[in-house]
Amino acid sequence: MLETLDATAVRTWCRLALSALGQAREEIDALNVYPVPDGDTGTNLYLTVEAATAAVERCFEAGADPELAPAVKAMAKGALLGACGNSGVILAQLLRGVAEVLAEQGGGPQALRAALTRGAEAAYQAVADPVEGTLLTVAARSAESAAAAAGSLVEVAGAAHRTARDALLRTPEQLQVLARAGVVDAGGRGLVAVLGALADAVAGQQPMGPVALGEDLPPTPSSLGADPCTDEPERLPGHPAFEVIYLLDAADTALPALRERLAGLGDSLVIGGGDGLWNIHVHVNDAGAAVEAGVAAGRPHQIRITHFAEAAARAGARSGLEPEPAAERAVLSVVTGEGLAELCRSAGSAVLAADPDAPPSSTELAEAVRRCAAREVIVLLNDPELRAGAGAAADQLREEGLRIAVLPTRSPVQGLAALAVHEVARRFDEDVVAMTSAAGATRYAELAVAEGESWTMAGVCQAGDVLGLIDGDVAVIGRGIAETGAEVLSRMLAAGGELVTLVLGEGAPGGLADQLVAHARRQRPEVDTLVFAGGQESAPLLIGVE
Repeated sequence: MLETLDATAVRTWCRLALSALGQAREEIDALNVYPVPDGDTGTNLYLTVEAATAAVERCFEAGADPELAPAVKAMAKGALLGACGNSGVILAQLLRGVAEVLAEQGGGPQALRAALTRGAEAAYQAVADPVEGTLLTVAARSAESAAAAAGSLVEVAGAAHRTARDALLRTPEQLQVLARAGVVDAGGRGLVAVLGALADAVAGQQPMGPVALGEDLPPTPSSLGADPCTDEPERLPGHPAFEVIYLLDAADTALPALRERLAGLGDSLVIGGGDGLWNIHVHVNDAGAAVEAGVAAGRPHQIRITHFAEAAARAGARSGLEPEPAAERAVLSVVTGEGLAELCRSAGSAVLAADPDAPPSSTELAEAVRRCAAREVIVLLNDPELRAGAGAAADQLREEGLRIAVLPTRSPVQGLAALAVHEVARRFDEDVVAMTSAAGATRYAELAVAEGESWTMAGVCQAGDVLGLIDGDVAVIGRGIAETGAEVLSRMLAAGGELVTLVLGEGAPGGLADQLVAHARRQRPEVDTLVFAGGQESAPLLIGVE
């Protein structure tokens, strides 16, 4: 447990929040009935926190560990620059308020109380017409509880999180549109995830995987049988047709006139930022006029305009099969190591080279898909940690008219198995099913070298031990790469198999492939073995058994 927040804790907070929102992104999207049922609140919050997390990571990449002040300022600015949608801009402004106090007062319990209070105030100030029963209400109640909490940092953060959950459950009592749909507020639920991540970070939890929001919260519309996307127009007649978002370089003195002008054009006006940089969000019928108002105030850039009717139609169609377009199809593989990249290219796949220490963001994944220049794209992630970001990227790309299927392959050997059965002449859905089946039928393993003492599923390992992971869990602890690889291969072949794939990494010792091929033949003479030089730095050996 932490006695005070520092830069490392802020980094952990961001990572945990991103993981929690990644797991819950689709669920939060399904809750999105207010102010417009366009099914993107979870995605917008994820993208906003992803930008904040990336900015904090850059602080650590710059050299020595940063102090608290630059870390929280980077978090706030990253969130502002990457904020998407109404909820994203509000959350960014809340984080800005939190950062202002922590940068000035440090990371102690009293500072956190004041920071959460300031964050809630900043969120309200960003919204032209605050509505209760939304993210704003959850933030306010949470801040009140934190301010009243006595004791340690853990107690303050825990009180904020618990009260946020309670406030979320009451949002249908405050906002009729939520009660009609039988859901809680989507933005408020996202904030619960962010505050839960804060509580976990100060309690000492590390980002080891997805963080759940909890099982005792209300169900989503799909499980209730409600369809807010189809009945929302009746509840909100005459709602503006467009969402307009842009960043604006402008003096603080230009904001009052801009706020008045935009408020006259539409609703859902949210303005976040400060110190000459602002994130503008508004719903209007005249998108051009909203942009012109920004031009009159300063320099708008990164302008995004969304037509709500089209977005809602896309959101409603996501769960079903779209008509088969007559278009070119491409496969994109995310891999590390030039050898693996060349293997994928030779199999007809485009490649996104990934840094094992800095996995690609959703923005980078989306750009790589666009570079494929195809209307249908099948994405092979080859890493379970990329699934949340890929989901957010896919939703963005579908709004651009692309047809995307993300296959959550967990290892490059599963990706290679999928590529082996890829057939562009098949229908898109049939191709996706065939590739998914091939990947799912491939068990995967990898070797890794332990960096320090740690508890694993196979016992306690020491620094320098070779770990054999089968299907993601440590199954073998050995001293040498060859002997550990042979033990892992024996265990995998004990369950059967017809084809073994060995992918050698940079750290593979000479003769390893020959030893393992001979070992496989001794154990299962009928099994074929393929060997490739992958060149990956992260693992000296990858094993696939089909």
